[in-house]
Amino acid sequence: MTALLVIDVGTTGLRAAVVDHSLTVRAIEYRACPPSTPAAGLVEFDAVDMAAKLLDAAETVMAAVGEPIDAVGVTNQRASTMMWDRDTGAPVGPGLGWQDLRTVGECIVATAEHGWTLAPNQSVTKAAWLLANTPELEGRDLCIGTIDSWVAWTLTEGAAHVSDQTNASATTNGLRTVDGSAWRDDMLAAFAIDASMLADVVDSVGEVGRATALPGSPPITALLGDQQASLIGQGCVRAGRAKITFGTGGMLDVCTDRGTPDGAHRNGAGTYPLPLWSRDGRITWGVEGIMLAAGTNVEWLRDDLGLIASSSASHDVASECADTGGVVYVPALLGLGTPMWDYGARGTLLGLTRGTERSHVVRAVLEGIAHRGADLVDAASSDTGLTIDTIRIDGGMSANPTFVQALADATGHPIEVSPVAESTTIGAAFMAGLGIGTWTGMDDIDRLWRPAHTIEPTPGLDRRAHRARWADAIGRAAGWIPELSALHF
Repeated sequence: MTALLVIDVGTTGLRAAVVDHSLTVRAIEYRACPPSTPAAGLVEFDAVDMAAKLLDAAETVMAAVGEPIDAVGVTNQRASTMMWDRDTGAPVGPGLGWQDLRTVGECIVATAEHGWTLAPNQSVTKAAWLLANTPELEGRDLCIGTIDSWVAWTLTEGAAHVSDQTNASATTNGLRTVDGSAWRDDMLAAFAIDASMLADVVDSVGEVGRATALPGSPPITALLGDQQASLIGQGCVRAGRAKITFGTGGMLDVCTDRGTPDGAHRNGAGTYPLPLWSRDGRITWGVEGIMLAAGTNVEWLRDDLGLIASSSASHDVASECADTGGVVYVPALLGLGTPMWDYGARGTLLGLTRGTERSHVVRAVLEGIAHRGADLVDAASSDTGLTIDTIRIDGGMSANPTFVQALADATGHPIEVSPVAESTTIGAAFMAGLGIGTWTGMDDIDRLWRPAHTIEPTPGLDRRAHRARWADAIGRAAGWIPELSALHF
């Protein structure tokens, strides 16, 4: 029986899991690994703590299974960036989380001086900041990398400094040529980054080294970003197949399998191109759209307003009413991503009356998140020209029946709910198995995947009117803080 070890590093914690040839999770270990926020807009992580916890989790789950591991797959939060000393393996300076906004100024300057559209959540300005603001770097042999690079370095005990195409891409990293063939010399020069500091870029599938830090030294045969792993884990490997992960935020990814895009810039409806995986030197392409706040809104109901006792209780409370009573909520607590990309938009609650009850507000929040999901689907369809007729979902909110029904109603499409909330683990396991011949091609995951259940849109619902009211509401939420709305990354 094949035993595949997955290291899955998220924003607030990491998992180590053993998955078998049927893509069943046999054992799993979780370790909290939250970032710190030393000041507003700053998000840092402790790379030493992360390394210790991933090794501990991996060794614990391997011991629980009690049999040799055939291969290791790694998946991770994208764009989080760190620097370390090649000779000692010790981190140099803080790890900068993908949400860190300290380089907004550098992004604005890059646009003004070079015409480059960069975002502070890309790696390039984070790497430049570390080099410019860390003391006593003279004469040191430095490595710069994203989380996949750090995990591979840790597992191989410094033998491999690598990153795959999904993590090193122009979209995520910013330093890569669009076709993924090389680092950009013009950006390296502008940001004073020596190419020798950067990782060797490899395929998402294929052995990159042995995990000598673990018992048995199994081969590492897969590296890829978390959203790409989630897409693969839900079998969305054919053109037009789309998934949305509803966690703290919401990420839609759809496979296009077309040629190399013209650039890394956003498309007309606000999605952006990105590599989904690479194998045998060929990149398979897709597009991605993002909502900046999904589950965050449910946390707001729970922690700040006290309207629900737990996140799962949002379904129970929302079920107390048949509809929102005319209340509409725009979930723009952190601004709006795709398609508007308006950082100055703010959360908006409309249609309140003296008869509005707690249940109406809670239902409106769930429906507002669902409408944002439909916005992402509409944007991806517009930008790709593909017909997206079924949406697969995972993440914590996929377990909320009220929300899932609202998503089906907002999109007008059936919603297939993943059998596991964290499909990243399944996707990374599949790619690791692909690397050792457990499976032969991407079609295998398509055949293996089955939804836990499928939710159809409510019969007779006037979706056009439903969406028209939403469009009016989101228009009112836009541009609330003009100075932020004017920023374009």
